[in-house]
Amino acid sequence: MSTVSLPPLVKRTTLIVRDVAKSVAFYRGVLGMAVWYDDEIILSGVGLAAGSKGDRTRLVIMKAEDPVIGMIGLLEFVEPRLPAPSPRARLGIGDIVFVMQGHDVALVYQRALSFGVRIHAAPYRFEVRGADGKQVVMTSLSLWDPDDFFIEYNERHG
Repeated sequence: MSTVSLPPLVKRTTLIVRDVAKSVAFYRGVLGMAVWYDDEIILSGVGLAAGSKGDRTRLVIMKAEDPVIGMIGLLEFVEPRLPAPSPRARLGIGDIVFVMQGHDVALVYQRALSFGVRIHAAPYRFEVRGADGKQVVMTSLSLWDPDDFFIEYNERHG
C-alpha cells in the first residue's frame, strides 16, 4: 500500500531573543499577538544547534489569528546567557523577513513608535501582482523587532 506524500505544514518559527519579556511585550502590544505557551525548557544537548545539555531556556510561543499555523516562538537562554549580536543595518544572506498581514497598519506604526523599535519604512502604499495575476493594493510598514528581526507588516485594500 502506498501513501501520498504531502508537503509539510510550517507551524512556527522560533527566534532566539535577548529578553523574552521585552519580546512578548512587543509581539503582544505592538502586533496584537497572544501568548499560547510559556514554560522553562532544560536543553537535552541533542536537537538544538545552540547551547549545551542542561542549559535553562524560556520558550514563549505567540499566536496570531490561526490556532495552528503562523506562530512565533521566542526563546531566551536564561542560564547561561548568549552574547548579544551587533544591530543589523541591512539584510543579507541568511537573514529572515517576516511577512505579516493584518489590519490598521497606521495603529501598528504608532504602537511601534511608542515602543521604540527601529522603523525602516513608515507606512506606504504599493501594488504588486498577486499569484493569480491580479493587482494587489496594500499599505506596508517595515520595522525591526527588539532583537533586530525584520518585519514587513501589510494591510491589504479591496
